[in-house]
Amino acid sequence: MAIKSTIYKAQLQIADIDHGYYADHALTLARHPSETDERMMVRLAALAMNAHWVQDLCQGDAVLAFGAGLSDPDDPDVSITDFTGRKRVWIEVGQPEEKPMLRACSKSDRVLVYAFAHSADIWWRGIENKLHRQDKLQVLRIPAQASQAMAAMAERSMQLQATLQEGGMTLSSHLGSVHFEVQVWR
Repeated sequence: MAIKSTIYKAQLQIADIDHGYYADHALTLARHPSETDERMMVRLAALAMNAHWVQDLCQGDAVLAFGAGLSDPDDPDVSITDFTGRKRVWIEVGQPEEKPMLRACSKSDRVLVYAFAHSADIWWRGIENKLHRQDKLQVLRIPAQASQAMAAMAERSMQLQATLQEGGMTLSSHLGSVHFEVQVWR
């Protein structure tokens, strides 16, 4: 019998000062058995960093949601889909291979990849030249220390605050906080 996903609940307050986006989100995260707390929390941080696109890109007429993630490689980790069903923003977390990223670029207006592990630098050096024509694609790096600190904040029921200001993000809970700046690779 297959092991089922573990369900996490998060009450996430986002204060994106850079984009003037302020909202509370009640989120359900299904953590695949092979997914780590670190990856799950990076998915949550990626959602917080891009929630403003619902207003900025779609004037509020869109759905911000987690995808099937590791359960379905053809579904984004996080997406913003407008009410016509068009994927406006496709977000992947980790170190995806070239072909899934190219497929995502053909299915969405904007594709963002958030790399976070210590090995991300090696992955990027190996794949960077293969993606030079993809103008819809943006690749970002979350420092490994920050992703590991976020993993320590993972609980089955979480109350989190995400504050985004001047290109940095602070994620806080009763367990502490972590501040980081995302490095833009592409």
